Amino acid sequence: MAIQTDLFQEPAVPYGEKEIAEAKAGKPSKKELLEMLIAAEAEEPTTRIKVPTDVVPAVMHTAMEEQEVFSVVLLDGAHEIIKTLEVTRGLVNRTQVHPREVFREAIRHNAVAVIVAHNHPSGKVEPSHEDREVTRKLKNAGDIIGIRVLDHVIVAQDRGYYSFLEQGEI
Repeated sequence: MAIQTDLFQEPAVPYGEKEIAEAKAGKPSKKELLEMLIAAEAEEPTTRIKVPTDVVPAVMHTAMEEQEVFSVVLLDGAHEIIKTLEVTRGLVNRTQVHPREVFREAIRHNAVAVIVAHNHPSGKVEPSHEDREVTRKLKNAGDIIGIRVLDHVIVAQDRGYYSFLEQGEI
């Protein structure tokens, strides 16, 4: 009796009637389906963040919200988006955010860097004193744990966005 040592080799078992009928009908085998799925996942486009405007589409959907929504965009070592997550949802003019909530998911997803973002339901993108203070705290916390805060972006429905990085504030 021969022992199969190659795990990727098809077992030496004759095909049954079902497999023969499927092959004749042009249906892909399970192996072919798996190969197609792997190839499709490999071709999925990823978003690489090179400049602040690259992140705006990932968070602009929050601009229409009636409450402040604070999000974090998790980035890998090539600055490709791993995931965009809502951290907190607040009131019309503020939301509470703590470094613990921002960096918990970054650590869980092995992020190397993050971009934080929130909306201003008022429509004005200019940061408040509290926005600047939160940015400072998050940047300091990120420096301590080794996850860089690359930018803080504020979005508003008709006014576009404000980037702390573009304005030299981070």
